[in-house]
Amino acid sequence: MKEGPDISRVASLIGDPTRAAMLLALMDRRALTATELSVETGVTKQTASGHLSRLEEGGLILADRQGRHRYFRIADDDVAHALEALMGVAERKAGRRVRPGPKDPALRRARICYDHLAGETGVMALDAMKRNGWIDTAGEGLSLTAPGQDAFTAFGVDLTIPKGSRRPLCRPCLDWSMRRHHLGGFAGKALLDHVLTVGLASREPDSRVIRFTPEGDRQFADWLGSTPPPQ
Repeated sequence: MKEGPDISRVASLIGDPTRAAMLLALMDRRALTATELSVETGVTKQTASGHLSRLEEGGLILADRQGRHRYFRIADDDVAHALEALMGVAERKAGRRVRPGPKDPALRRARICYDHLAGETGVMALDAMKRNGWIDTAGEGLSLTAPGQDAFTAFGVDLTIPKGSRRPLCRPCLDWSMRRHHLGGFAGKALLDHVLTVGLASREPDSRVIRFTPEGDRQFADWLGSTPPPQ
């Protein structure tokens, strides 16, 4: 007798190479059309539409209609978190490179992981938060301490969780290029939003790369009491 949810259906959806490529293309939070995803994956638009229908039926993506077009995006944070974890497992098990992660130095240094900061900068930030006593790792997961709350507030980060949100404030997210954790959850999202809003960093168009300005690097590192990763 089976108990618990059936993961085989979700696994079969992700396991197809074309559908997996589509999901990874959507991991930078862009909403893309079927035509754009067909170009990303190298299949015809008709084939792409068939795969997208299956992903939508399986609850892994959502579609928003705007005019004549339908734009597809990752369904929610849980799906994004699962995909990032699978990327880490795939990178670890592939064994093709001595140095893990993307070859592009900018992508290794700082990138968006769905909606929070990843890469060397993201891992460095979480390490500093733990060292400063802002993040407590006792028990399962992560929790923000009172000094951590004060530090985020002083930096200008708004940690007010929207009403009705089921998202945890803090969550460890395995960084697939570093094979260590960076900060996920609502706090991770709020921190990246703030960094981008005040101009400490910007996101490269059509890319997952987050590029800090020299002054942004300095301010971010000063706040954490750490040294930024080398450019």
